[in-house]
Amino acid sequence: QSRFVESGGGFVEFGGSLRVSCAASEFTLDDFVIGWFRQAPGQPGKEQEGVSCLGTTDDDTYYRKSVKGRFAISRDNTENTMYLHMNSLQPEDTGVYYCAALPSKVITVQKMCTDRPRLGVWGRGTQVVVSP
Repeated sequence: QSRFVESGGGFVEFGGSLRVSCAASEFTLDDFVIGWFRQAPGQPGKEQEGVSCLGTTDDDTYYRKSVKGRFAISRDNTENTMYLHMNSLQPEDTGVYYCAALPSKVITVQKMCTDRPRLGVWGRGTQVVVSP
């Protein structure tokens, strides 16, 4: 069954950096739009917000306004893994980060991040905590 194995995340001080990653299992990322979503603490009923998404080419990206210039999404097709590099972290970045993938034939990068699709392959989430 297609799934992700998430790693990274953790606790960091204001201004610090972290990287979260998702290794795909039982499917290959090549033809998928990939994305990172997050859910802020204390809002379990609220849908995850799209943070960054990446298409099958490196120039096809979407970044949430609040993370532009600080976060970078990438994929390594040889390792079948996707990454989110987070720099200059702020307390507002605290939350559970989820990776997701959907076939590029069915969704665009923008739609992936703004519409939070319910289908596709989703990771279980990894916690990121940024202290003030």
